[in-house]
Amino acid sequence: MVMFEVSRVETTPFDGQKPGTSGLRKKVKVFVQPHYLHNFVQSTFNALTAQKVKGATLVVSGDGRYFSKDAIQIIIKMSAANGVRRVWVGQNGLLSTPAVSAVIRERLGADGSKATGAFILTASHNPGGPHEDFGIKYNMENGGPATEAITDKIYENTKSMKEYFIAEDLPDVDISTIGVTSFQGPEGQFDVDVFDSASDYVKLMKSIFDFESIHKLLTSPKFNFCYDALHGVAGAYAKCIFVEELGANENSLLNCTPKEDFGGGHPDPNLTYAKELVARMGLGKTKPEQEPPEFGAAADGDADRNMILGKRFFVTPSDSVAIIAANAVQSIPYFSAGLKGVARSMPTSAALDVVAKHLNLKFFEVPTGWKFFGNLMDAGLCSICGEESFGTGSDHIREKDGIWAVLAWLSIIAYKNKDNLNEGKLITVEDIVTQHWATYGRHYYTRYDYENVDAGAAKELMEYLVKLQSSLPDVNKIIKGIRSDVSHVAQSDEFEYKDPVDGSISKHQGIRYLFTDGSRLVFRLSGTGSEGATIRLYIEQYEKDASKTGRDSQEALAPLVEVALKLSKMQEFTGRSAPTVIT
Repeated sequence: MVMFEVSRVETTPFDGQKPGTSGLRKKVKVFVQPHYLHNFVQSTFNALTAQKVKGATLVVSGDGRYFSKDAIQIIIKMSAANGVRRVWVGQNGLLSTPAVSAVIRERLGADGSKATGAFILTASHNPGGPHEDFGIKYNMENGGPATEAITDKIYENTKSMKEYFIAEDLPDVDISTIGVTSFQGPEGQFDVDVFDSASDYVKLMKSIFDFESIHKLLTSPKFNFCYDALHGVAGAYAKCIFVEELGANENSLLNCTPKEDFGGGHPDPNLTYAKELVARMGLGKTKPEQEPPEFGAAADGDADRNMILGKRFFVTPSDSVAIIAANAVQSIPYFSAGLKGVARSMPTSAALDVVAKHLNLKFFEVPTGWKFFGNLMDAGLCSICGEESFGTGSDHIREKDGIWAVLAWLSIIAYKNKDNLNEGKLITVEDIVTQHWATYGRHYYTRYDYENVDAGAAKELMEYLVKLQSSLPDVNKIIKGIRSDVSHVAQSDEFEYKDPVDGSISKHQGIRYLFTDGSRLVFRLSGTGSEGATIRLYIEQYEKDASKTGRDSQEALAPLVEVALKLSKMQEFTGRSAPTVIT
């Protein structure tokens, strides 16, 4: 057995190692600086209680982006030096973010060990490669992201770092081969267990969904589908689940080979970046050569996000979570006993609120960040939740889960078509959505993203919007001057959330303008980019009249869009005449 020694390395702090809602994200060139990653990892170990480190089991894996393999070896060596007992690594360093959550919650080691936390190496939907983004986040023993108390502690530690511990003489571990490698150090044995990336997650999915009914759907001549992993880690699961378990054709899979640079693309599952899938589904600028499939879906880099498409039809994430909640009890065995409650992030449309009211379910509106959902789930208050940024999930794990959302949709389609796969007309994705609108009304909804805006300008814009809120009569006067056909603002505020579970208060979560007819304008600064600031503008109009739910979304929202841009002086503050992305 190879022996190793522990080295104490002197270091100095780096500025700006503050973890956002999903960990620390920076350009690769920042992470590869000597000591940079080491400082953050040591700051994390120092923020945890001794029993979460000494003798503990940690998961270390990620979405496979550039620099991941080097980072995994560094974290293994630092774990050994800090007294961790064993590190679990997905084969080739690959584990989707939802799979990491599942592994923490479900996996038992051969010796009966269970993981108490994980370092996940991902920058989610941001691009990868030598000149692009890298990220690291810590997840807790419930499988969810570190709480604010822990991330604040990590950040405080980064500001006073003087030393870190590393087993420099520990040889690199072969993470491409499944098996356990054991070493001997000053505190005893240290193991690195490389395991199959997919098996624990697939087992969990099979316990939630009726794979037999989905198999019938996917093998029916009436139904075809397309799944695009955008060269992210979802590709490590797609073949196993959709082809081997559920019987789909292999040609249903698009870009399902994980790549360090995501094939040079932007692994963000939206209408702008999932170009190939969008074209195949008949939603591109040119007509596809073949008839589009009935169902299409895409994932982001770490497979926690999803986009759902029908033939020539886009399902908004806000509608998606509402439709899953409305149909879950009948369609998905895991929920057959009923839902405990539902929740959405504040910027997400109120489509879920209407379903909760109809079905008499507990309902929660939380700040952006999955950890808020996790608290509700741990307390048994929430079964299904979602956010407008293409994140949907349930209490089976404590992260959003892109493949789960796809299987949920396939379950709903299979249930709706259980009697007509042999004869009769297929009930399509578009049918399911339009039936939902007829029952619950439609929330016309769009999001404008202004990416990499000068941080100072973005801050000034937000301060201006807060200042405007001091006089609603003035706001309404400005609005009437822009569009006379838009209703009055009834209320405006900065969203604040008091957690019903732990009583913690989250302030400055977004600026809201709420109109008398149920329309909303929301402005937020996003913490998920690695450079500059991203301003997100959310525009929503509720329509109860079933005869008016079939309008073109951009046309229905045009008056509110004009009001939002002029009221906020978006172009004046940012210099941008158009958003980077419209969803």
